[in-house]
Amino acid sequence: MIIATAGHVDHGKTSLLHALTGTNADRLPEEQRRGMTLDLGYAFLEHANGTRIGFIDVPGHERFLSNMLAGVGGLDHALLVVACDDGVMAQTREHLAILRLAGVPALTVALSKSDLATPARLAALQAEIEALCAAHQLPLAAVLPVSSHRGTGIDALRSHLASLTPAAHRPQQRFRLAIDRAFTIKGSGLVVSGTALSGSVNVGDTLYLSSDKRRVRVRALHTQGQAGDTASAGERIALNLAGDISKDDIRRGDWLFSQEGRSSARISVQLELLPDSPPLKHWQAVHIHHGARHTTGHLALLGDDSFAPCAELALDVPLYLADNDRLIVRDASARHTLAGARVLELSPPSRAKRSAARLAQLTALSQSGSDDKRCLQVLAAAGRVDLDAFAWARQRSDDARVLVGQLQLVTIGALAYSADYWQSLKHTLLQRLAELHLAQPDQMGAARSRLKRLALPSEDTATVMHAIDQLLQAGLMCETRGWLHLPQHSLAFTPAEDALWQRLAMHLASDDARWVRDLAQDAGSDEDSVRPLLKKAARLGHVIAIVPDRYYPSTRMHEMARIVRQLVAEHGFADAASFRNRIGAGRKLSIQILEFFDKSGLTRRQGDRHLLRDGTQFG
Repeated sequence: MIIATAGHVDHGKTSLLHALTGTNADRLPEEQRRGMTLDLGYAFLEHANGTRIGFIDVPGHERFLSNMLAGVGGLDHALLVVACDDGVMAQTREHLAILRLAGVPALTVALSKSDLATPARLAALQAEIEALCAAHQLPLAAVLPVSSHRGTGIDALRSHLASLTPAAHRPQQRFRLAIDRAFTIKGSGLVVSGTALSGSVNVGDTLYLSSDKRRVRVRALHTQGQAGDTASAGERIALNLAGDISKDDIRRGDWLFSQEGRSSARISVQLELLPDSPPLKHWQAVHIHHGARHTTGHLALLGDDSFAPCAELALDVPLYLADNDRLIVRDASARHTLAGARVLELSPPSRAKRSAARLAQLTALSQSGSDDKRCLQVLAAAGRVDLDAFAWARQRSDDARVLVGQLQLVTIGALAYSADYWQSLKHTLLQRLAELHLAQPDQMGAARSRLKRLALPSEDTATVMHAIDQLLQAGLMCETRGWLHLPQHSLAFTPAEDALWQRLAMHLASDDARWVRDLAQDAGSDEDSVRPLLKKAARLGHVIAIVPDRYYPSTRMHEMARIVRQLVAEHGFADAASFRNRIGAGRKLSIQILEFFDKSGLTRRQGDRHLLRDGTQFG
């Protein structure tokens, strides 16, 4: 269990911790000289029942507030210290607000220097604190008077803290530790310490450092100040790391992950405003605190005032975040706390951010909380879900496939779709193909790549191809010679076109390729009539143009493809000379035919040789 101390400077946080644990949490010489906590300090308390509490002593002075914010992530409880002589101060209120916004589940208040207060003063101070916690909607576990100087109330506070129940942590989540200290120990090497936000770690595990995704191995570990072989979320952990790494490679705010992490530069959040927060402005500059890391960015509000609690944060430096992580948002001067923020989404859409459907989706995401199944259902209803990204966002140690089965989602590789959304994709394909038939009735249809571009340009290619295959299997779409079309759509010659085609077909029966101008002359027609007719005949599969305006009957092209396959079977390749001898044509025409087969995918060129690529073509 981890408890953070908070309170106004000189209210006796460090002295109280010393009285509770026997440890001076002010470890820096400057702190001990000035009698003021400047950085995070740590102490541990072990009880007879075997519970061991870790304390994080956070600075109270305003100038060291960023250090305080580095210590309030992943906490089970908070101990707010209020001196009886000073009472509630401005920093007391700010620390209380930060604890609430950081998601601390509950609070215990210690009234320090109680030996200097009368019973009436203690009663009045307790009433003020209770009212203040109620205003901040922060559960108050107890208010206990103590005196570190005389030792009164220390045993009662110790017993109360031992009776607290740690917050529940999900064991199936990935290990994630926010580093707030790094140092070296002679004979052991590099040691990093921090609070584990999720998962567990064991000696011998391989972890990933966020700063450069370097791999390190856990040589040894301490949890809650004691040596051990394993540690879990909700504990203070010190890890002795082995690998090509030094203290200079570590900064406060770095992370250690059990799997390689993903950073985010723009996120959707649910804001939690303070009662006296100033009005927020769209795109105002802010400071953002997460774990032990701090960066700057901009706040983009979504919707009207009724929906102001949801927003986007554009981060100047990407952060390693997960769904439901807590952030503290402060103003541009970093002097005033504006709001808390809970992460809803790590990859917001780039369009329609303020539409009614989008705002409804954000509302549903905010209500899903830690329910991974509900969150996946909400995301899949609005579009595709990258399951790898989802597993990271929810910090799941598995790949979320079990949820896919429960929700009966359609999966294509690592992408998942709801049944309704999948049907809408197929409907869009059919609708766009129908529109194409109306606009171009003399066309057979569209190639797969063109239909994807026309109907679903932003969807994954594998997804669209799978949807097309399902439509073909269901008979809702047909494919003729590579052209996709609706079953009721057919392409045929008009009576006038058919009459001209019969005349042209007689002159196409020879083994030679024919030019449009020669065919027009032989048929007694003009090129402007023959050219579009031959293009339509090509779409109907009667002829094939090996180069623009030069045609062969399709049957003849199939024969020449068979000759190419024979040459490859005999020699391992086909070339212009051997192919020319087999078909009895000139070298130039032979080269044109072989180049057409290269472009069509039957063969591929390697120097002067043509190797078989897809022998099923022209089969």
